[in-house]
Amino acid sequence: MATAHAPSPGPAAGGADGKRLLRLIGIGALIGLPAAAVSVALLGIVHEVEHWLWHDLPDDLGYDDAPWFFVLGLPVVGAVIVLLARMLPGDGGHDPSEGLVMEPMPFKDIPGVALAAVGTLAFGAVLGPEGPLVALGSAVAVFFAGLFRRGEQETKVLATAGSASAISALFGGPLPAGALLTEASAAMGLGAMQTVVLLPAFVSAAIGYMIFVGVGSWSGVDTFELSVPGLPLYDNAQVGDMLVAVVVGIVASVVLVLIRTSATRFVRGGRRGLSKPVLLLGGGLLVGLIALAADGLGASSQDVFFSGQAALPTLTTETSVKILLVLLVAKAVAYLICLSCGFRGGAIFPAIFVAIAIAQFAVIWFDVSPTLAVTVGTAVGMVASTRLVLAGILMAALLGGSAGLEAVPAAVIGAVAAWLTATFLMARLAPAAPVSPPAAPPADAPAG
Repeated sequence: MATAHAPSPGPAAGGADGKRLLRLIGIGALIGLPAAAVSVALLGIVHEVEHWLWHDLPDDLGYDDAPWFFVLGLPVVGAVIVLLARMLPGDGGHDPSEGLVMEPMPFKDIPGVALAAVGTLAFGAVLGPEGPLVALGSAVAVFFAGLFRRGEQETKVLATAGSASAISALFGGPLPAGALLTEASAAMGLGAMQTVVLLPAFVSAAIGYMIFVGVGSWSGVDTFELSVPGLPLYDNAQVGDMLVAVVVGIVASVVLVLIRTSATRFVRGGRRGLSKPVLLLGGGLLVGLIALAADGLGASSQDVFFSGQAALPTLTTETSVKILLVLLVAKAVAYLICLSCGFRGGAIFPAIFVAIAIAQFAVIWFDVSPTLAVTVGTAVGMVASTRLVLAGILMAALLGGSAGLEAVPAAVIGAVAAWLTATFLMARLAPAAPVSPPAAPPADAPAG
């Protein structure tokens, strides 16, 4: 399973003089505001387009909800937009089947990345916003690195800072960015060089966050809040809750690993020789059909579409096993299709939705607290999709909010179970990277 790819560390911590590091921190601080501004602009555009397509336009046409031809057709229209975006420089951004990639993105790729993100996120594809936001933050940083004539390694450090500001924009604070970057750096074995990467990134995320909290009399900009409103207080931990956490960690990891490895095998197999238009348009049509089928079975197509975080309040109050099963299967299959067919977005939030849906069965069957289900499911979904345990636990604490603080120990148990299960399965199921054939020797090369 692909994990977040950490960039090269730049100058080694032991050899970097104070002036050089201070200069990188200063540029990182300068990058924070524009990177966050680009991120909030994209989130705002996606929100407005999505609301117009799925609410205002049907209402203007006299429908209470999106009619069936919207459910079937809008994902296909989004696929056309993504197809056009992928003709621009940068191929619309990173392939989501690769995981959360934090490599520098050239500044010239911004239009393609932004357009592909709108076509994916606003039109119903089951992917999250984190991938495009990280890419856009990185591209802004690359632009500033060019202005300040930074070298390749320093550009990579600054690109990480731009990505950190973008993550801060999405999650409403620098803590998730710090957790992701710290754990990804440790996983890559950067050791003492982590500091050179992380200090500009933390500063950039903190400065960028002022876009949202405001400065002085300016109240800032409203943004996505990483929490589920209305969760009951979880203040009575039970031994059985730990068992639930283990089971959810194992089951959700099996499901998510199968989804991700299937998508990766399909992508690395050349997508079975299908052309890009056939894949995208066919994928959009299939997602629409799945959502339409879920509607017919009693679920809401709007809960099947999109990345999933907006549907969590509805998911956590679902009491019908049938509807919950329909949502889980529809979301998981649509997620697999969107990972495989060429849409552009992030893989984390749909994985969290799937894991929380699995945990919700324990709420219905065993009267487990929905707050526990959200907290454990968030940690498990994050870990199963990225294998970043610290980031997953922090995400769980943020999504559960103050009502779920005492559920964090269960989230830790679930995260560990998910990591062990995902690691075990990946060692056996992960497709090998394609191996390029050896280059043919020159015609005049000696034999043997």
